[in-house]
Amino acid sequence: MKLLLLVVGGSIGAISRYLLGSAFMKRYPNPPIPIAMLFVNLVGSLGLGLFFGLSFGGTPLGAYDDPLYLAIGIGFFGAFTTFSTFSVEAIQLSIKKQWKKLTAYLSLSIVGSIVCFFIGLHVGSFL
Repeated sequence: MKLLLLVVGGSIGAISRYLLGSAFMKRYPNPPIPIAMLFVNLVGSLGLGLFFGLSFGGTPLGAYDDPLYLAIGIGFFGAFTTFSTFSVEAIQLSIKKQWKKLTAYLSLSIVGSIVCFFIGLHVGSFL
């Protein structure tokens, strides 16, 4: 049952990431930095924070057996956000020696994701 929850949540998360990323790439075909994955990761961090705040009142410890946590926290948001694509895009900017763009992308992605998660967690905890 646990694996089924992960499969369902992960499938929906991966499809959602693909659709949202594709929509961004169509709307912004030549952005200065990889905006599609940046947006997906920021939205995903905000969403995970909201989920934790609403469901657990904070960041859960030992929630790996909770069905909702498995399906949404690990499955959906684990597949929705992507550190691997972020890494590829960062390396591509590095190979092109686009240092300012790389710095902006790294900063916005890392700091932005943490800030979005923090905001989501606190908003969710108050709702």
